[in-house]
Amino acid sequence: MAKDETEADTVREYRTEELAEAAGIPVRTLRFYRERKLLPPPRREGRIAWYDDHHLARLRTIAALLERGHTLGGIAELTAAFESGRDVGQLGELLGIGWSEETPVRLSPEALADYFEGEVTPENLAASLDLGYLAVDGDAIVHVSRRLLDVSSALVREGVPLAAVLETGRQVRAHADAMAALFTELIAAHIPGEDAPTRLRPLAKSVVEAELTMAMDRLLASPPTPPAAQTPSS
Repeated sequence: MAKDETEADTVREYRTEELAEAAGIPVRTLRFYRERKLLPPPRREGRIAWYDDHHLARLRTIAALLERGHTLGGIAELTAAFESGRDVGQLGELLGIGWSEETPVRLSPEALADYFEGEVTPENLAASLDLGYLAVDGDAIVHVSRRLLDVSSALVREGVPLAAVLETGRQVRAHADAMAALFTELIAAHIPGEDAPTRLRPLAKSVVEAELTMAMDRLLASPPTPPAAQTPSS
């Protein structure tokens, strides 16, 4: 059984075999990651190595990054960069994520679990990394946007599965990319200056917000579609 230790907080600890089993990887893979310095050193008690939930979260993040297409070398570079003091804003450059006007949020694995109680699964973590909503920063997790974090958490509390929230986010991303391209082309065609898209971005955001509000008003005002008539069986 995994060892539990109660101090100010309850800290769950794992032996090497227990951690590998919890992460769903072979013990030799865990040792390989440790040799590559992808994991922080375990706590030593004599000859026994004790790992905790931060190590487990790191292993799940590594799995999600590998699934997203990152190499172990790239993951090691990312980990080393932040453990040597790179700031959160540079995380976007390493993962191809732009922070824009959004405020990133640093979270411990436990804090992330509190936002999405029972919904932080390896599959949802991988989907969030693939969308660029989450990234790893040492032992912490960084969410790209405080607003998106709060909205996603609110939807989950209302009963929407996190997997459905993420899939909707993926579809919204495609529409948002199309709208961004539309406004960028409009501004480039009619307004000179390299700073024009940035300077006029608030206007584009206002148009999108107004159109979305009116679209939802129209949708809610429409009478419900009656069910299709059934043909009497012969």
